[in-house]
Amino acid sequence: MSAALRFFGRMSCWTPTAALLLGVLLGAAAGAPTPDAAPLDRRWETLFSRSVLGVSGEKPELSWETDYLLGIQRVRRLYCNVGIGFHLQVLPDGGISGAHSEDPYSLIQISTVERGVVSLFGLRSERFVAMNSRGRLYGTTVFHDECKFRESLLASNYNAYESAAHRGCFIALSKHGRVKRGNRATTAMTVTHFLPRI
Repeated sequence: MSAALRFFGRMSCWTPTAALLLGVLLGAAAGAPTPDAAPLDRRWETLFSRSVLGVSGEKPELSWETDYLLGIQRVRRLYCNVGIGFHLQVLPDGGISGAHSEDPYSLIQISTVERGVVSLFGLRSERFVAMNSRGRLYGTTVFHDECKFRESLLASNYNAYESAAHRGCFIALSKHGRVKRGNRATTAMTVTHFLPRI
């Protein structure tokens, strides 16, 4: 470590690339345990790796059980390939319907709320998609439990959106582009299959 300190003292005349390379090498060395190093040297290595490299100096615990998707937002159009094909749209009056052409009301922000649970927000209308206990879709300006949907990937590579508050109720569009009652639709029906498109 003392050799690294001597190099660090002469680093002012180095190019930024050489300094970056040294920082990466020191960071890698800081993570490797040295059995004969004094506690002060170990603390200095950790401090150096945190301040210069911007890392914690500790090995992060990565697991598939962590909520690594929490808070991720995507802007997509939800395309349902039923009838002539429709995009789910959220209208300013709170109505939900299907539109064959891509219009501003069909741009939807999909945000992860919990693991496997998303919210759908119409960017132009500034309303959340929600489903009541009777399986009817509506748009609301206030986020609440009826605005949460379980997003599941189907075998056909389409997504299905089931109400988290009312189990067994799915977002569905008819072959004419009208909203179907969620409690009358299942994932076996193509009216519930949506493809998030950019």
